[in-house]
Amino acid sequence: MLIVQKFGGSSVADAARIKRVAGILAETRRAGHRVVAVLSAQGDTTDELIEKARELCPEPGGRELDALLCVGEQISVALMALTLESMGLAAVSLTGWQIGLSTDDRHGAARIRCIDTARLNRELEAGKIVLVCGFQGIDDAGDLTTLGRGGSDTSAVAIAAALHADRCQIYTDVEGVYTADPRRVPEARKLEAVGYDEMMELASLGSQVLHNRSVELARRCGVELEVCSSFVRAPGTLVTEPMERTALSGVAKDADIARVTVRGVPDRPGAVLELFQLLSRADVNVDLILQSGSPDGTGDLSFTLRSADAAKVQAILEEHRAALGLRSFALDPDAAKVSLVGAGLMDAPGMAVQMFRALAEAGINIRMIASSEIKLSVVVPRAEADKAVRAVHQRFFANES
Repeated sequence: MLIVQKFGGSSVADAARIKRVAGILAETRRAGHRVVAVLSAQGDTTDELIEKARELCPEPGGRELDALLCVGEQISVALMALTLESMGLAAVSLTGWQIGLSTDDRHGAARIRCIDTARLNRELEAGKIVLVCGFQGIDDAGDLTTLGRGGSDTSAVAIAAALHADRCQIYTDVEGVYTADPRRVPEARKLEAVGYDEMMELASLGSQVLHNRSVELARRCGVELEVCSSFVRAPGTLVTEPMERTALSGVAKDADIARVTVRGVPDRPGAVLELFQLLSRADVNVDLILQSGSPDGTGDLSFTLRSADAAKVQAILEEHRAALGLRSFALDPDAAKVSLVGAGLMDAPGMAVQMFRALAEAGINIRMIASSEIKLSVVVPRAEADKAVRAVHQRFFANES
């Protein structure tokens, strides 16, 4: 089998953890599998490099910041190669550009175009464990690029797809995908398997096990994922297309949102368009949207966004309120989104009632509601988010074995 294994920053944070990961790679290789390992920068290295850049440039970015950040992953793969060689195993460390991982030129948020697998295949045929820098590539001008948030997961899935690997294993500091964050909900249970769609929703709704970008790529390319622990040797959670879907997969929390309520939106074509065009031009991504009308010919509009964009949106609304014909607006910076996720959610009657009852019995007020075929989300006060997750999890998962 050809297996791609990805290890995050916490998995290679220090010498002891590098040796532990080297043991996993050695075990996989000695079992007769060909191995490509994608590594992140050690621990907080990327954040530390950004801080070093800020000491000299208040707002670093672009080509030079990417050139700096790529150093972190290069340190990880070189140290891992040295460790494996000391164990008597053949290994080679390769950067993103050395494996021909081609991207566009959007520095800091590059998208993968293709991977030239010639070097990877050559090293694998030589019997080596191939260690690849995650998070990075090269553009048409020959400049280093980084893939942005979740970049190493995305690198691993893209390499697995290009090589037609049998499996892509994502090693983290948890044992798999759980019905809720086990650090917040001790009774959460590990899932043996979860579908791509459900995993994408869990990832986008606050679950930090996988980045939704990598899951979407895996689904599109048919890559079977497995989420495993770097610290506990046990089967993880398969992310694949299940033969039979289950009703519910888990409860996710996103505590990094703000809620905006705009009152007096004119009841005419284009009024909402004008508002959201302003937000789009400012690179503000809006999530949940709720609109209601009133007899006086105006309406109220509520929407959520990332907390980091709250001040920007407030400034836009203050500047353009009169021109947009808005009566007033209010910003709630301390909101959170709690979501129940499952492929069979909308096919099971009474799910919404049960969720709302669980929150009501816990004394939690719902500020917004949104649903789709596989999720039911509510916005609640941020201070009550963990309480809400526990209440919903208790309602739906407490009796499962």
